[in-house]
Amino acid sequence: MDPVRNPFAPGAGQRPPELAGRERELKAFEVVLERVARGRPERSLVLTGLRGVGKTVLLGELRSMAVRRGWGAGKVEARPDAELRRPLSAALHRAIRDLAVRHRAPDRVDEVLAVLKAFALRASRSDSKMRDKWQPGIDVPAATGRADSGDIEIDLVELFTDVAELAADVGTGVALLIDEIQDLGPEDVSALCAACHELSQSGAPLVVVGAGLPHVPAVLSASKSYSERLFKYMRIDRLDREHADRAVLAPVEREEAGIAPDALDALFHASGGYPYFIQAYGKAAWDAAPSDPITAEDVRVAAPDAEAELAVGFFGSRYERATPAEREYLIAMAELTRGKDESAGTSDVAVYLGRKPSSLSPARDSLMKKGLVYSAERGHIAFTVPHFGNYLLGRGGELE
Repeated sequence: MDPVRNPFAPGAGQRPPELAGRERELKAFEVVLERVARGRPERSLVLTGLRGVGKTVLLGELRSMAVRRGWGAGKVEARPDAELRRPLSAALHRAIRDLAVRHRAPDRVDEVLAVLKAFALRASRSDSKMRDKWQPGIDVPAATGRADSGDIEIDLVELFTDVAELAADVGTGVALLIDEIQDLGPEDVSALCAACHELSQSGAPLVVVGAGLPHVPAVLSASKSYSERLFKYMRIDRLDREHADRAVLAPVEREEAGIAPDALDALFHASGGYPYFIQAYGKAAWDAAPSDPITAEDVRVAAPDAEAELAVGFFGSRYERATPAEREYLIAMAELTRGKDESAGTSDVAVYLGRKPSSLSPARDSLMKKGLVYSAERGHIAFTVPHFGNYLLGRGGELE
């Protein structure tokens, strides 16, 4: 098949495969937008799930939904050991620009931009030299006495309130989307929860949509005990057979091509229903197919190419981030779970490695911080990456 037309290539198609089967989440966000537009209180959303289930793509679609309704929208990707203030400033600057197009009072927009600039400038240390201070690129003088205390919790509440009021001026709202939310620092998580609490109390039209790994609810709850009342948690999982087939059929049919039923069987078996893997195997099968339709034999021939690409870009890149001690821990998990997407007992890992559990805590904690594992439940640990255990076992001696 023509590789130029490959609908599974990155960025191909109008509706990425990852969104197949996500009608529940799209509908839930539509309800949030509608309720907020009518001045009714509504909880913010948090999407949780493993790597490769399409959370980031779904966040992008939710942002588009907000923009289509005339909302201001900005997106942040949290990073370990990086404070939230700077990327959040850039995201809200984008949202305010969205609102400014509809606002009839430029001075009012400038007032909020001035507060945003004051908030943003606190991202630089007060003793930094002028040339080292970060400039947020906002062309108004910074406000004083508003969102500039240096206390992220106080400042974020004030900033969110002002931005939400600007949106209310034009009868819309603001959507702030935060990816990899588990990577936020403790102070930023606490500030975010406090700001969302304030918004829920006042009914201000600003909603936060977070996405992260399965343990995000525990992260938020550890910061603020009332966090479970602030957010509606939605677990994003792999696709069932019906939606996995649709994720393949829709892009193929857009190219006026076909795929045999046994090829769909083979793709589902290889991918496990995970959208990222569906796209990887689908792309390889399309490239390998000499003619239309794609057959099960094409999927079989293409599988090594898909697996090689996943080994480098999806699995290998993450494994390379682990230290020798952390790799030992990962391989022990893979052995104990026999390569299945299941959790392993932390005490079982210690027994397997012949070590005291306390001596393995640094490696486990570091792996959690790197986003390679998460605490599935008390005393258990699991991979954040589907099929990672199988990958480790399959590489065998290469990983020693």
